[in-house]
Formats: sequence, C-alpha cells, structure tokens
Amino acid sequence: MLLAASATSAHRRDEYLQTARVAVDPDRIAIELDLTPGIAVAEQMLAAIDRDGNRSISDEEAAIYRREVLDAVTVDLDGAPLSLELVDSTVPEVAAVLNGEGTMRLHAAAALPRLSSGTHRLRYRNSHRSNIGVYLVNALVPASERVSIVAQRRDVDQRDVTIEYTLAADRATRVRGGLSAATAGAAIWLMVAWRRRRNR
Repeated sequence: MLLAASATSAHRRDEYLQTARVAVDPDRIAIELDLTPGIAVAEQMLAAIDRDGNRSISDEEAAIYRREVLDAVTVDLDGAPLSLELVDSTVPEVAAVLNGEGTMRLHAAAALPRLSSGTHRLRYRNSHRSNIGVYLVNALVPASERVSIVAQRRDVDQRDVTIEYTLAADRATRVRGGLSAATAGAAIWLMVAWRRRRNR
C-alpha cells in the first residue's frame, strides 16, 4: 500500500497511472483499481469521460467509463476466464483531475468455482489506455488462512501478473476426511476381530 501511495505521488505528468491490488479468497477474488491521470494527460482523459463536454461527470458518463475500464481488464483462474462485476466506485472532482490529483477508484469482484485444495494460478491483465498508461499490480496479504501466496510473476510493464497460490482444504472437509478414515479403520478392526473369534 505504501509503495502504491508513493508511486501515485511521484508518477510523471504525462502518464496515466493505474494501480491494482488483488485480494484472493477461497471463493472469490476482489480487485481495487486506482486510475490517476497526470496533469499533462488530464484534459485527454477528462474528455474520454465527460462525453458531453460540460466539464462535469454525470452518473451515466461515469458508468460508461467504468464499463470501458473493466472491459479492458481480464482475469482467469487456471486458464478459465472469470467475470468481473463492479462492487462500488468513487469518481473524483473535475478540478482534481485537471490538477493531476484526481483518482477514480473501482472495486470489482468475481466469484470462484468450487476449488480443490492445492496450487492454483490467477492471471490478471490490464490493457486500458496502454498508449499512455503505466501500471502497478500487487497481491494483498490473504485474509483467509486457507490461502497462501506462493509467487507473483509480472511482465516488465506490470500490466500482466500471474499470482500462484495454494488453497488448503476447509475445516469441514478435513473433519469429514478424518471421520471417514476413522470409520474405515474401525470397520477393518471389527472385521479382523470377528474373524479371529470365528476361527477359535
């Protein structure tokens, strides 16, 4: 988080900084994406959002732009594409954008299918405004003890990252597995005891 904040304050005037934080949970992934245009590209980006040119960002204009951003972000798990849905967002004031200080924040999430325990690979890629964009991406420390981040492999531009993680079985599965093993063991013991008594 400190790294992202430092990059936001130090990015160049002619760049569009796009900083992503990826949270991995057992049953879903969440992405926070901050978009901050530098002062030299602020007018260009404002024009892309403020479609009627009235120097104000309406709810409809913000919604159209959010969709454009999310359409440029792809996420897949073990090679299978995931569908991102917007959870919430914040839109900066026009004056802040023009000063190179306005940040639009998008919070999106995708549900995961039921996963087996073991190693999985989540890939995130952002192709939004690649002509002026600069990118940062990091996986957050997992909130669930079942998830452990093993590695993060980024391309040189940090537009693309593959997050390798391991998923431990949930407690209920471990308990059921333990009970099944115990039940099987008890059945075998009873059968052996029965055969010994029969052979006497």
